[in-house]
Amino acid sequence: MGANAWYKDWFNSPYYHLLYNNRDEDEAQAFLERLIAYLQPKKGAKMLDVACGKGRHSKALADMGFDVTGIDLSASSIAAAKLDETEHLHFYEHDMRLPFWINYFDFAFNFFTSFGYFKTEREHNNALRTIAQSLRAEGLFVIDYLNVHYTEDHLQKSFTKIIDGITFHVSKWHDEHQFFKQIQVTDATNLSPKHISTEKVAKFSLGDFTDMLAYQQMQIQHVFGDYQLGSYDVKKSPRMIIVAKKIG
Repeated sequence: MGANAWYKDWFNSPYYHLLYNNRDEDEAQAFLERLIAYLQPKKGAKMLDVACGKGRHSKALADMGFDVTGIDLSASSIAAAKLDETEHLHFYEHDMRLPFWINYFDFAFNFFTSFGYFKTEREHNNALRTIAQSLRAEGLFVIDYLNVHYTEDHLQKSFTKIIDGITFHVSKWHDEHQFFKQIQVTDATNLSPKHISTEKVAKFSLGDFTDMLAYQQMQIQHVFGDYQLGSYDVKKSPRMIIVAKKIG
């Protein structure tokens, strides 16, 4: 699985949490509430949050009355998430490519492009297999992914952010198969830009997901194009939010 995979160190890095800590909480909460209103799960429904990070979405779902389990590869993220565990909120350090609980969850979620990082098709299929196996029959999986065509057309090639005295230099580009984001950092310990990580995300289309999910006996039920749950447009939608059902 590659001990030196970029995401293993980067997702454990304090720089990662600092850079992404300012994501719009209100937008994320509103999206979750819209999604739950659409899905209409029963109170106490069992939910799996795949690549949960520090668990903010897991906590929000638990606050809505659901039984939530979050998994993530990052030991530091899970350590932070565990501070908020309750009887109905649990967190585990776990690699999504490896089997987890079987036929247990009513719903599984993968939010904010927390997929597409792996080197091989087999690894991505293994991750989807883990999710499919974790669901009960007729269970629903929601994956929130970038929309490739929109992202290609709206890629901001470079920018600089200063957060808590640390300067992040971010460069973005893409090739036929992947999007890349290189992060360099300047702070008190290194006065010239230091390369921290290069994020890589696969260019999966709706057709790709249709095939990958079908291989795991999951069938797409609906596709939304943004966090307001608007219709999906292959050119104009910023997101590709897929709702798939486990068949059989």
